[in-house]
Amino acid sequence: MQTAQSKGGSAVKALLAALKNDHEQKTLTDDQREQTLAELKALGRDVNSIKGIYDGQTVSLFLHYGLGAFPKAVQREALRCLANALILVPSTQDALAKSARLPSVADYYDTPEDDDEFLGARILFLMTYNASANMAQIVKDNGLAGKVCSQLRRHESMSESLVGAGMTSMALSETLKLIFNIVNLVPQCSQSFTVAVPVLYAMLEKAQVPNPPLQPPLTYLLNAIACIDAGEGEDATIAASRYLPDVGILPAAVDKLVSILDKALVSYTASQLDTQLISLLTILRRVNALAGQSMRTKLKQSLLPSDNERDLPLGQSSTLASRLLKLVTGPGLTHLPEAVSSLLFELSDKDAHKYVQNVGYGYAAGYLMTHKIPIPENAKGASPGSTPINPVTGQRLDKEPDIPQPKMSKEEKEREAERLFVLFERLKATGVMDVKNPVEQARDEGRLQEASDSE
Repeated sequence: MQTAQSKGGSAVKALLAALKNDHEQKTLTDDQREQTLAELKALGRDVNSIKGIYDGQTVSLFLHYGLGAFPKAVQREALRCLANALILVPSTQDALAKSARLPSVADYYDTPEDDDEFLGARILFLMTYNASANMAQIVKDNGLAGKVCSQLRRHESMSESLVGAGMTSMALSETLKLIFNIVNLVPQCSQSFTVAVPVLYAMLEKAQVPNPPLQPPLTYLLNAIACIDAGEGEDATIAASRYLPDVGILPAAVDKLVSILDKALVSYTASQLDTQLISLLTILRRVNALAGQSMRTKLKQSLLPSDNERDLPLGQSSTLASRLLKLVTGPGLTHLPEAVSSLLFELSDKDAHKYVQNVGYGYAAGYLMTHKIPIPENAKGASPGSTPINPVTGQRLDKEPDIPQPKMSKEEKEREAERLFVLFERLKATGVMDVKNPVEQARDEGRLQEASDSE
């Protein structure tokens, strides 16, 4: 009795034989070719049906029908078969890389049709993982970056909402994923894709924010913007002209970024955001570094705690700034505390004094210690003429609640004094705060009295 796997393999072999015979003798009609390829596509979704069967000849066969002079329906079915093969049978990637037909896929991708964009981008995206595929040569010789920009402009001109799972959205997603992979896996080509930055921001500015917000293709759009090299080390003016959009688009795009951030902090748990939010925070840091003073001021107003929040300890209100600040100390988070702290430190002009004043010692100390940034002495108190602030919590001193102290015996007071003495000595040893032990201070001020034997 044949197993399901052997039946699937037998069917695949029979269909491939029919296509090979047609390739040599043209025995099938276009409708029959489409039907045969559609059946292969269905069987090809199961790796057990094609493992050990799909080889270099199979890849050549799919390329013959996918890139040859056949109706669109036949071409698309053949390329769908090829895309499935590239995912499930890694050896087919090597076969495609050696076939010299990969540049033709880039030419096929240059199309105004969503289905063809999707298939071309999917195959090119999968081939970025193959070391033997010379993607750098395709980017250079076939103008792939220009073709990508043409697709982005086509989508941008359609004023898409970046929401939904239709073919238009799926095609755009594949193009955005292709950008991300080429920039990250073929870094020598990253500069070629800076031409896409203005279009990506224009798409962001027009995009409707879905609910919840971090879903494709919006997430892929953020990844694409964030991954393109931000010109570190370049003159700021030159870098801004290359990695930021036109001044007419930037304010609306930044508003959209802040809106996405606000909705994301409400819609997802901190653990979900630990990786999904990094691209968005990276873009905000880039804007803050390269944009003009007015834009930096706008970001500070949106993301740093305001004076109105200091009636409570910072991080305890429901504002965007407070919700963002809570992520700095979120338990079990790997990436977010560093990313959020870096953003807030840069919004504080990379000034440790301003950083502590803005977020309080409690949130600032870990980042400053990790990055070996000294805390200035003048960061421990309120600025001259301002309302006194608790430097640890960021709360106004006049808003701190009065906490009734429990009655203690003399022995309990002595033990508590000893405990506090040890704690202050340990805190002083860390270097986080240059504190003076209250016992030392009382001694220096002459407030210590020698106890009598009866006391």
